[in-house]
Amino acid sequence: MANDRLQILVSAVNKDPEELIGSMNLDCDAVIVNQLIGDYQDSDTADKRSDYIQEFKDHEARIIHRVEKGVGLSRNTALDNADHELIQFGDDDIVYDDGYAQKVIAEFDTHPEADILLFNVKAQEGRETYWNTDFARVNWRNYGRYPAYAICARRQKLAASGVRYSLLFGGGAPYMNGEDSLFLHDCLKAGLAIYRTPVAIGKERKGESTWFKGYTDKFFFDRGVLYYFLYGKMATILGFRYLFKNRNEMCRELGLMHCYKKLCSGVRHGRSL
Repeated sequence: MANDRLQILVSAVNKDPEELIGSMNLDCDAVIVNQLIGDYQDSDTADKRSDYIQEFKDHEARIIHRVEKGVGLSRNTALDNADHELIQFGDDDIVYDDGYAQKVIAEFDTHPEADILLFNVKAQEGRETYWNTDFARVNWRNYGRYPAYAICARRQKLAASGVRYSLLFGGGAPYMNGEDSLFLHDCLKAGLAIYRTPVAIGKERKGESTWFKGYTDKFFFDRGVLYYFLYGKMATILGFRYLFKNRNEMCRELGLMHCYKKLCSGVRHGRSL
């Protein structure tokens, strides 16, 4: 079957993998890394910590339970266990459209020049960061808007590049979000050809953010750490531009200069890592 070419790599936390397959409407082979955190470490699910294969429809899901935290670690574990020609990253709050797998495969076949394709997945209201309206190359000016669940790749090209997910950023990591931007940053740096496509493959279910707790001191500090990794010597300049542009929303309570000082502190900290 054509679908045997595609494998989705799902990062999940405290989920029943068999139920997740149905709720996400998966229709291709999968690697599901389920991190057991808190009370779930002692639950019935924890008895299944050894890896196993779950069959569904005409496909197989490799189920991997881990007692660990960190979305970057989860995605790297999934990559290490992937073995198909094409892979896509998925989260446990995404519901995929019927026929999404064939759409992904067809788009890669239509565009052999692409090592990575960024697909449309409709985000819940208020959390939208992008929506592709055309097919075009992604470059240093516009790579930072895309979440992991938009990313599909030719597995061997990605493996040969040596690019991995950072263990410093994202849910369960020391610093807040940004791991997806850093991943695409490293893919560009490694010379991989990234393209966006208007093809839509799913939507995000409503739910609370796992990382955003408001525009706090930690938010701005962690943003500074991320900006150092993304922009190096330009981090403080681009950081100020980012805050100034969003000052009415982000800096309304703490003030622009307070937020900027916290961001600069994060940049300095990033240099020490």
